[in-house]
Amino acid sequence: MDKRLLDILCCPVSKTPVRPMTRHELEALNAAIGAGRVDTVAGVTVHERLTEALITTDRKVIYRVEDGIPVMLPDEGIGSLQLTDFPAA
Repeated sequence: MDKRLLDILCCPVSKTPVRPMTRHELEALNAAIGAGRVDTVAGVTVHERLTEALITTDRKVIYRVEDGIPVMLPDEGIGSLQLTDFPAA
């Protein structure tokens, strides 16, 4: 993802900056998705594994990236607190 774009993106709710998720973080998220344990902020279960995602720098909210385009809609965010095996910072 373009560094200039990352520099201006932030959570639409908290205004916290975002960064790309690490491979390890994505693996943990996708394991939870595969187990059916991940919901969006709106309460919709996430069924599709993510190949790329952004996470707020406070590690509270995850936003998926589809075809290189960040989906920064408040209801589409994924709260990281629901992920019991999420890697520590």
